[in-house]
Amino acid sequence: MRTAIVVGAGIGGVTAAVALQSCGWEVMVLERAPALGEVGAGISIWPGAVTVLNELGVKGIDKSGALSGPAGLRKARGSWVVAATDLGVELPVMIHRAQLHELITAEFGPAVTVRTGYKVATVSQDDDGVLVNGSLRADLLVAADGLRSVVRGALHPQYAGPQYSGYTAYRGIADIPATGGGETWGPAQRFGIAQLIDGRTYWYATANQPAGQGGDLATVIRRYGNWHDPIPELLANTRTTLQNDIYDLPLPLVPFAIGRIALLGDAAHAMTPNLGRGACTAIEDAGALARHLSGTPDPVAALAQYDAERRPIATKLVKRSRQIGRVGQLDNPAAIWLRDLLLWAGGGVTRGAAALRRKR
Repeated sequence: MRTAIVVGAGIGGVTAAVALQSCGWEVMVLERAPALGEVGAGISIWPGAVTVLNELGVKGIDKSGALSGPAGLRKARGSWVVAATDLGVELPVMIHRAQLHELITAEFGPAVTVRTGYKVATVSQDDDGVLVNGSLRADLLVAADGLRSVVRGALHPQYAGPQYSGYTAYRGIADIPATGGGETWGPAQRFGIAQLIDGRTYWYATANQPAGQGGDLATVIRRYGNWHDPIPELLANTRTTLQNDIYDLPLPLVPFAIGRIALLGDAAHAMTPNLGRGACTAIEDAGALARHLSGTPDPVAALAQYDAERRPIATKLVKRSRQIGRVGQLDNPAAIWLRDLLLWAGGGVTRGAAALRRKR
C-alpha cells in the first residue's frame, strides 16, 4: 500500500487524511499539539466543501441550522444597507469548528494513524519518497501545517510569508439562538452573526488596530455593546472570546507542489476570513488531491496536476478576500458613504433583475 504523511491535524489535514484513505493510501498524521482536536468558534461550509465531505462519507453536515429571519448588511444603528435576498446570496452551513473536526475524524479507519505531540523540524525528498525529521519515511507528504508552515518555509525559504492585514478579529459563541444574521459595518469595525446547526449563535467582529495589541470580551462589549439588536444580547450571553490578528499570504502564491510534497489549506493559501472560505478551500484542496492521485499512478505528476488546478482558484480567493476586507474596514466617512450607496444600489439592481426573471 502506498504511504503518505500529513503534517498538521486541523480541518484541512484531517480531511486530507480521510481523502487519501478513500483512494487506498496508508496515512500517518503528525500533529504538534498534545491531543487531537480543534479550537475556535464557528465555521462556514459552502456547497463545494459540503459536496467533498459528503463524497468522503462525512455525516452530520446539513442545513438544519439555516437562519430564520432577515440576513444581509446593516449599519451600526440597524438600518439595512442591502439584504442577502437582494444579492441572491446562498447561505452556507454554519457549524462549530470543533464539531466539524469530530465529524471528519470519525471517518478515520485503520489506514489512518495519528501521532500527537510531534514537531516537524526537517523535511527532505528523493526519487523514491519523503523523509521527515530524518526518521519517518513515506511515498508522499501533505503539508497542512497552517499559516506559518514549517514545510512551506523549507520548500520556499525566500518567500516573504504571512503579512498583517491591519485589523484583528474577535470570535465567540452565544448560548442563545439569534433571529436573522449577516454583517454590520461601522467605521473601521464590523460585526457578524450566524446561526450554528446546534442552535447557538456564532458571532465575529473585526477592528483596525496594530498587530499584537490584543483584546478580550470586555473590549468587544465596549466597542460593539451599543450597536443594534441582537448584538448586545449576544455579547451578554457569551462566556469567552477568542482574539486573533488577521494575516494572509502575499501574492503570487508559491507552487502548491514540489516533487512528492504538496501544500494544502493555510500552508498554501492562507487568506483573510472575509469570504468565510478558508477552511472550505482546504477541504476542496483535499478532494482535488485525492482525485488526482486516484487518476494518475505517478504521484509527482498527480501533485503537479493538483497545483495546476488549485493554485489559480486559491489566488483569486486570496485577492478577493483581501479586497473585501479593505472595503469593510474603511474609516473615512466619505468613502464609507460612497461604499454603502454603491452596495444599496447594487442590491436594488439585483432585486429588479430577479423580479423581471420571475415575470418571464
